Amino acid sequence: MLLLAWSMLAAVIVLALLQPWLGLPDPAAQRLTDRLQPPLGFGGSWEHPLGTDHLGRDLLSRLLAGARVSLGLASLGVVISLTLGTVLGLLAGFLRGLVDQAISFAIDVQLSVPFLVIALAALTLFGTGLPVLIALLGLSGWEQYARLARALSLRASQELYVVAARSLGVSTTRILWRHILPNTAAPLLVLATLQFTSLLFLESALSFLGLGVQPPTPSWGNMLGDARNYLQIGPWAVLFPGLTLLLVTLAVNATGDWLRDVTDPTLYRR
Repeated sequence: MLLLAWSMLAAVIVLALLQPWLGLPDPAAQRLTDRLQPPLGFGGSWEHPLGTDHLGRDLLSRLLAGARVSLGLASLGVVISLTLGTVLGLLAGFLRGLVDQAISFAIDVQLSVPFLVIALAALTLFGTGLPVLIALLGLSGWEQYARLARALSLRASQELYVVAARSLGVSTTRILWRHILPNTAAPLLVLATLQFTSLLFLESALSFLGLGVQPPTPSWGNMLGDARNYLQIGPWAVLFPGLTLLLVTLAVNATGDWLRDVTDPTLYRR
């Protein structure tokens, strides 16, 4: 099962990266004479193996181009939120005092408000540009990394090797970077893998509503949003991006579960 998930995920990533060189039609090219052509095997042709949408755009080309956008934005969001949350969490757990109180308060504030509400408000105020979307994805979930990093830092700061380093006058930055972070990285990476799917769905939801990636740039979310009005006469335009999103999510979640099992030492004691 895990091998199947990895194979499918690798195939999606490789095909998405190679899409410009596969000889497929331009994903933004409109050809109304070919609108809503069915996929191959249901009356379609090899020219458009997965059919076309309501503007005659090739679905396979848009699906692969959209994969680069959706997966790329989710990955970038994970990197930003992981970095931000980890730094704040490690500082809170190691320094304690007012720093810990301030960061813990920010975490509580973030947890108390549904992030989708924050995202909709920010997009209304600042518009639907790509920098705003990246910032929102980067701010989504940082509090989860911060809470985990804080707990791990609190525990690690009591270890003898950290106490010895502090007694020798080693700087805070060096202790965090050389001693605490390497021993807390595995749980944070597991969380990042599982958080990836949340950001993928957030980007898709915002793009579906017209508040995320803007046309003509394709993403899985805006492909679903464009096709929802043609569900009865062109269901394939909804089926393929929706099914791909689902399968990628399952594959990433399976990878996250595997990483959690591999990095959890308690499992080897049972």
